[in-house]
Amino acid sequence: MADNNFQFLELPRQNPVKTEVVIRRRNYNEIYGQYDPEQAGRQAGRCIDCGNPYCEWKCPVHNYIPNWLKLVRDNKLFAAAELCHQTNSMPEICGRICPQDRLCEGSCTLNDGFGAITIGSIEKYITDKALDAGWRPDFSAVTESDKKAAVVGAGPAGLACANILRRHGVQTTVYDCYPEVGGLLTFGIPPFKLEKRIVLRRRALLEEAGVRFQLNCSVGEDLGMRELIDEYDAIFLGMGTYTEMQGGFPGEDLPGVYQALPFLISNIHRQMEFSGRRRDFISMRERRVIVLGGGDTAMDCSRTAIRQQASSVHCAYRRDEENMPGSRREVRNAKEEGVHFHFNVQPLEILGDQKVEGVRFIKTRLKKTDRRGRQMPEPVPGSEFVMEGNCVIIAFGFRPNPAKWFSDFNVKTDRQGKVLVNRKPYAFQTDNPKVFAGGDMVRGSDLVVTAVDEGQRAAAS
Repeated sequence: MADNNFQFLELPRQNPVKTEVVIRRRNYNEIYGQYDPEQAGRQAGRCIDCGNPYCEWKCPVHNYIPNWLKLVRDNKLFAAAELCHQTNSMPEICGRICPQDRLCEGSCTLNDGFGAITIGSIEKYITDKALDAGWRPDFSAVTESDKKAAVVGAGPAGLACANILRRHGVQTTVYDCYPEVGGLLTFGIPPFKLEKRIVLRRRALLEEAGVRFQLNCSVGEDLGMRELIDEYDAIFLGMGTYTEMQGGFPGEDLPGVYQALPFLISNIHRQMEFSGRRRDFISMRERRVIVLGGGDTAMDCSRTAIRQQASSVHCAYRRDEENMPGSRREVRNAKEEGVHFHFNVQPLEILGDQKVEGVRFIKTRLKKTDRRGRQMPEPVPGSEFVMEGNCVIIAFGFRPNPAKWFSDFNVKTDRQGKVLVNRKPYAFQTDNPKVFAGGDMVRGSDLVVTAVDEGQRAAAS
């Protein structure tokens, strides 16, 4: 395709087709369709190839975005896939679930009036279509080493670490307590954002590259950390954050109050039909649901409750819509699917004697800023009100859950439970020279792509 630096003027931004609301409310399939080669090429051709590509700088793994957009435009699919994988161990996953509106697309030069390049959709297209056409990551030039590494945790940080280790010939085994790989990619993020076949395909690619998996294996219970220390030359910890944050207000222990993660995990167990776990299913069918929180997890809970045929779903957040921490795209999707939003409201108490009957809120206004520059909500006196409901899902985020055995092996944590790592001589190395760590358990609950980045850099160390 010939260069056309003004294609962005002639061709508007066009997202892949999105499933109609009436259909997607009834199933868990991904809601976004896929480009065909012509559509992908035309949308990629809108890129003006900035001299200083802001999209690339804003991306946590610094993808070579303009370069692979040009390859897609020129229909060089396999070359684009190879280039994607030079910086990202799972581009097809990041293309689906990264908040591109806050990262690469939000920084696109064309975002100011012309419509940003559909970077996420094209990133997803590249790997999906290349794999369908027979492309595979090239490990043929790998020189095998006699070194062995263990990865504890098969989430995005662990999988990314394992990928880079194998590319350097290190014999790598990944341990995880879940029955399948992915961590929250599999058990937290709903299928309408990330179908599980995508994660399973990534596992298959890693196994083809020589990565071994030991699942349903909890380090510290089924397998001792001492055994790993004795057997392996290095160990990477990528165990995520699984301790739910509490609101600290009355009524959180009432029947009908659920934490976000157990709710989402129970739904995945039912969808994936893991034996022995279906009895833990938490259903919102015909219930009046109130979701507390404003991040992507709150959106996941709200949209899952819609698909479980809740009679109503209300999502309450203490700041305004502009200051929501989640993806704006996910908020739009939730609104389309029937979630009712209430901004600038803060919960004071979950009401009920024997079960949930509602939530007492107070209205807020944004005034002062915190240390990060975010406006902080403060209560508006005399503005209390009650929202009726018979089920509450708390989605305030997650904190690290340090293992009891950390201190036995000189793996230190801060007061919040985050693992402390060094910058020198080797990045992401703990005070135990054999043990490295990265992802959410080091930085706190964050994006999938930042976990991928830290897993990759820890592997390099």
